[in-house]
Amino acid sequence: MSKDTIDLSPERDLLGKDEQMTGFVGFLRTEKGYSENTVKNYFMDVAHFLHLTPHITADGACNWKAVAVRHAKHFAMELTAQGLSRATVNRKMSSMRSFFRFLMREGTVEGNPFSQVKSARGGRRLPVFLDVKQVERLLKAPKAYWDKQQANLQGETDGRRECEFLAARDTAILEMIYSAGLRISEAANLKFEDIDFISKNFRVLGKGGKERICIMGSYAEKALREYLEIRQSIGIANRRDHGPLFRNQRGEQLTTRTIERWFKSYLLEAGLPIDCTPHKLRHSFATHMLANGADLRMVQEMLGHASLSTTQIYTHVDIAHLMDVYHKAHPKA
Repeated sequence: MSKDTIDLSPERDLLGKDEQMTGFVGFLRTEKGYSENTVKNYFMDVAHFLHLTPHITADGACNWKAVAVRHAKHFAMELTAQGLSRATVNRKMSSMRSFFRFLMREGTVEGNPFSQVKSARGGRRLPVFLDVKQVERLLKAPKAYWDKQQANLQGETDGRRECEFLAARDTAILEMIYSAGLRISEAANLKFEDIDFISKNFRVLGKGGKERICIMGSYAEKALREYLEIRQSIGIANRRDHGPLFRNQRGEQLTTRTIERWFKSYLLEAGLPIDCTPHKLRHSFATHMLANGADLRMVQEMLGHASLSTTQIYTHVDIAHLMDVYHKAHPKA
């Protein structure tokens, strides 16, 4: 059972009126620079804790001073008993550790009971990635998909131009994600002024407000130029207008939800598994770079990873792939 299948409405209402939680949310947004989705995850993890530890609330208020190590251990055991993955359990425990560190900083509590509960250990799940041919099919899918839509319009000029716009825009998005290993939120938040066509690079604001410089490959540059030309030709925005790079038909910034929705259509067009996500293009970028001899620390910089250990998982992916090839091809494997 996940938090998504549990009714946490009472706990959410309670936390919404809790001064400590309000302060924590503000801390995550302003000082840590976390995205709204990340802040929501922290909030929901604390709500989940309250759901499993209801006796620490009284008179409609949260008594954070009453939380002890036994409660932290109970939370971890309950999460495991619910069948949640090791990674999810560890994330929720990390959320609670962060929350209580904040409470200690604010003088609300004297200690952090969650710091005394170790994270569950075990094998780390390897990221799933697409091979080069699969990526090529996916990058061609927007044009193929919208060409089919155009064929059904029977001479509607405006409809044809809209199809051309959507095909060019979404091709550019996928090319940019794969070119630089972007997170989907990073692609959605790109601005025209972030792009330097002369030096073939662009600026990205990653997790925690950390800025990095990404390289724009020739295919990504070509796709982006074509998109900007079509965008201007149909009056959505001038080619060099500052502001959101990727826009919808009304000229507004494209959302991650919209990108994810169309991505499903392109998976079907390319004949790829429907459970694939845009993030797998980021995994594919890292895996392909390392497989072709890129330096691990350079890939770390390109991905915007704070720790090299996070990037090293992609070397394990490559080794796993090599082992698979070996066992299929070697006569004495």
